[in-house]
Amino acid sequence: MTARRDGWVMAGMLIAATSAAVASFTGLRGLALLSGWPERLAILLPVTIDAYAMTSARVWLAGLSPQRAIRFARANATGAITTSILGNAIYHAAAAGLLTVSWPVVVVVGAVPAAVLGLTAHLHAVRTGDEPTPQPPASVPTPGRTDDDLLTAARAADAEHRATHNGRPITRDALRAALRISGPKATALRRTLAAEREEAKTN
Repeated sequence: MTARRDGWVMAGMLIAATSAAVASFTGLRGLALLSGWPERLAILLPVTIDAYAMTSARVWLAGLSPQRAIRFARANATGAITTSILGNAIYHAAAAGLLTVSWPVVVVVGAVPAAVLGLTAHLHAVRTGDEPTPQPPASVPTPGRTDDDLLTAARAADAEHRATHNGRPITRDALRAALRISGPKATALRRTLAAEREEAKTN
């Protein structure tokens, strides 16, 4: 059964989210200023961290990406939220005179945009990529396919590869991926294909 939305709960969540966003934004912007950022650019620190937290959380909670992307997004959403919490804590401690913003803090704060850019690019790559296909061990025969079946399939894959790669023979790894076979089996089939080509040249 689908739970009904409670207006009071939704209102409370909206108020809490707005309050947290404003407080976090103010703290992280203040930390950027204390770390030597120009005033006109200081807003980029909270924007960068909070935007990446939301992006990672979206990929994580939507559950529509490959599992490795979801795991990576979960780790980075947690890391971004933790970074926001620590940044706010450092700012308030410095504002209260309990902490001096020294060079390690300045270096870390300055590295945030570049680090987030790299993490975002990697998240996009793993999100749009396919899950790797497990390959059967060399000692285990491929069920349902005889050697003749595999050779026929290898010939077809080689012909398709040649048609799209200017006549170049299919590589071992491409054959392995196309037929979902082990590396040694792909090597053996590729040798057979090469022998067939040589025989065809001599006839």
